[in-house]
Amino acid sequence: MRAEFDETLVIGNEMIDGQHKELIDKINKLLDSCEVGNDKLTAIKTLDYLADYTDFHFGEEEKLQESISYPGIKQHKKEHEKLRRVVEELHEMLEEQEGPTEAFVAQVQENVINWLYNHIKGFDRSVAEYKNMRGNSEIL
Repeated sequence: MRAEFDETLVIGNEMIDGQHKELIDKINKLLDSCEVGNDKLTAIKTLDYLADYTDFHFGEEEKLQESISYPGIKQHKKEHEKLRRVVEELHEMLEEQEGPTEAFVAQVQENVINWLYNHIKGFDRSVAEYKNMRGNSEIL
């Protein structure tokens, strides 16, 4: 199973939507690295790359939320922390094993892809809606 960016994931903020596409592309690269000869080093490097981009993206989202005084920012940051922990656990899994196993791939699908879909459709969409409401109220 590969991650896919479709219209259900569009939140209407160009920067965040673009970063979500990039994030999904990096998740797919990680899954690809798991298929090609089960090379442990490649999978670790790709996971590191995904982790770095995730940190960058979460930082951008949190800056945006601070700039609009988003009331749900604490909860949103907690959600981001959950994914950071998942990525650390995936790193440990790769370190302990010979390479990316089926269990590793299943964890990526369940704890990264599904988390991201739910996070975008719920938490990120709420931020976008709040930002739009604030923007519209300032026009009135």
